[in-house]
Amino acid sequence: MQKMLSSLVSTALAISLAAAFPAYAAGAASVPTVKEAPLRAHLSFLSSDVLEGRGTGQRGGDLTVAYLESQALAAGLKPGNGDSFRQSVKIAGVKATPESSSVALEAGGKAQSLAFGKDWVWAPGDAKAVHAMDAELVFVGYGITAPEAGWDDYKGIDVKGKILVMMVNDPAPTAAEPNRFNGKGLTYYGRWTYKFEEAARHGAAGVLLIHTDASASYGWSVVQNSWLSERFQLAQGKLGANMQGWMTEAAARTLFSAAGEDLDALRSAAENKDFKPVALKAKVKGEMKSAIRMVEQFNVAGVVPGTDPTLKDEVVIYSAHWDHLGKQGEGADTIYNGAVDNASGSAGLLAMAQEAVRSPAKRSQMFLWVAAEEQGLLGSAAYASSPLWPANKTAANLNLDSLNFVGAAKDISTQGSERTELGAMAEATAKAMRLVVRKPEPDLAGGYFRSDHFSFAKAGIPAFSIEGGKDYVKDSVAGKAKEDAYQARYHQVGDEYDPTWDLSGMVQQAQFTLNLGLRVANAPTMPAWKAGDAFGKVRASGK
Repeated sequence: MQKMLSSLVSTALAISLAAAFPAYAAGAASVPTVKEAPLRAHLSFLSSDVLEGRGTGQRGGDLTVAYLESQALAAGLKPGNGDSFRQSVKIAGVKATPESSSVALEAGGKAQSLAFGKDWVWAPGDAKAVHAMDAELVFVGYGITAPEAGWDDYKGIDVKGKILVMMVNDPAPTAAEPNRFNGKGLTYYGRWTYKFEEAARHGAAGVLLIHTDASASYGWSVVQNSWLSERFQLAQGKLGANMQGWMTEAAARTLFSAAGEDLDALRSAAENKDFKPVALKAKVKGEMKSAIRMVEQFNVAGVVPGTDPTLKDEVVIYSAHWDHLGKQGEGADTIYNGAVDNASGSAGLLAMAQEAVRSPAKRSQMFLWVAAEEQGLLGSAAYASSPLWPANKTAANLNLDSLNFVGAAKDISTQGSERTELGAMAEATAKAMRLVVRKPEPDLAGGYFRSDHFSFAKAGIPAFSIEGGKDYVKDSVAGKAKEDAYQARYHQVGDEYDPTWDLSGMVQQAQFTLNLGLRVANAPTMPAWKAGDAFGKVRASGK
């Protein structure tokens, strides 16, 4: 079996190389034009069963890294990490084992009969297998500390060693403050990832988030599916609290009532700036156990050196995540191929790199395939914490996540670019390509915080993801129907490559990204954040 697999990989590599890197005629004009043939070849192989869904911690992930590394070398990219294309990402695989644990909630001196999975879920945030828990619960509203908004849900209390119960999302806008916390749009303060991070910064022993469909923007089944399976987290750097988890709204009501509190009244109070944390007559007690394994994954980075003696020390980074969900479950098809999400983005970067090598820019350009995006942006977070290129010398990050498989469009989406001078550069790039930039829409579900560019933004680097258009050239109505039909295949085994796909939309999206990157790479100065943007303040601080 192993020999057969090796033969398949070797054959696929040979075919892909032949299609992806044709011999160009000597003296041919150096025009950075993304080609469909290499993009299709890479897409076909990256989403094939041979790579087994490119799962984190799985054999398919290892094969994917080897493929990307070989393709980067063949394209003529220089290693991005010294003499290596690889950047190590140490990851902990964590799976709660409630069957061997005794941890439980107590309220009013009585144990609460909450079932793991049905009523609540939890796992360690610090990748430790065993925790002895005996911690009081404190309700901290939204769990937000936002000095610029005059907001502090932690005021007046030391939460070290406590388990914090909190809501997801942001405080709602009011008639007096219609733009409070970005109005209808979600800010990073509303994301569950922020809640866990802020609690750890305050020294809390744990966090339990109260789930509602409206505040989370998804049902409890999404939480169940994620937390009942093995989850991954970075094994190095800033780790989370002892316990991280969620509870259903029904479980929260039962808990608060048993603790002598009115959940609705406390949630209403938490909508005001003067809210103060409320200690609950409740505890988490017992032993919490989890199965832990350590996994080494890799980001893959290749560089096109810049041509300007000074500007070559600065870089534009193009990124895409290589991972998907791998092999899971039982049945006739257990491979989550992830053709659109995100073999398409990874293939697009390879096709772009081929052209960038032929036509270098003044600044250097890095092509970065990051690991474990599906596990919480882990690969890009690892890069941001230990960058291969200084953050203050990184002009921008342009990210590709799920390319347009429907067909060429008359427009392009650059949501998030308006936070920086990249917005104007994106407009100019679109105009030159006779495209229209779609107007930014209220970010109700916090999409800006859910893709790899966000790891760069948190480090102060101007960053956003380029998304495909919606106004399809051939048939806008049929195109929209095809796009909508994909939702049933998203994160399912049905996200598979179809050789009949019209890849003109993918080529267009990749070409726009490369054109924008070259505009940034050849500009006299690096783009800046708009005044007052919270992420821009990180760069301004010099961190």
